[in-house]
Amino acid sequence: MIKVQVITLFPDMFTGVFGSSMLWKAQKDGHVELSTIDLRQFGLGQRRTVDDTPYGGGDGMLLRPEPLFAAVELAKKNDPDAKVLLMTARGRCWKQATAQAHADSKDSYIVICGRYEGYDERIVSVVDEQISVGDYVLTGGELPAMTVVDSIIRLIPGVLGGETSAVIESFSDGETLEFPQYTRPEEFNGMKVPDVLLSGNHAEIAKWRAANSKKADKK
Repeated sequence: MIKVQVITLFPDMFTGVFGSSMLWKAQKDGHVELSTIDLRQFGLGQRRTVDDTPYGGGDGMLLRPEPLFAAVELAKKNDPDAKVLLMTARGRCWKQATAQAHADSKDSYIVICGRYEGYDERIVSVVDEQISVGDYVLTGGELPAMTVVDSIIRLIPGVLGGETSAVIESFSDGETLEFPQYTRPEEFNGMKVPDVLLSGNHAEIAKWRAANSKKADKK
């Protein structure tokens, strides 16, 4: 079973995501164990402070090292062999092939969600991998963490159900977008399902799908 622990200041953000749809079913079926660790519980002083101003000046606040290290230490006690992932805009760009490699590894993960202007650089000393979900900036690492976790868990054998569900998807070969798909009714608002898909000729259907798969244009 793969275990994922997410370190965050906003654990309630994960309640609906982890408790719904595929991620809920993956837990119910014993494929994965998902949990959150509230960074605030490791805050300093009566106000449980987790951030401070950056040395050298500048706008914004940085997450302090003490709460972050304490949270990772707790997560490591729960799962000593778990790999630590840090959600950060300067990390390696997340791709389908990367998600597949993580799912295949069967590793468990501790995912750190950044907040504010960033984090004290010393946390990187306990991080195994820095990850970005795109060349843009979000308010925090929670949404990227959800994206990364979802993309890994859905590739675990047995989670999606169909044996080829993940194989035929967009980017499964690194660059091709999935072919168009149709379901009932055969005609809707004057738009008809292509005849080849109704023919029962699997060889012709395969040819049509190959011809209608497109190369991804990410420019």
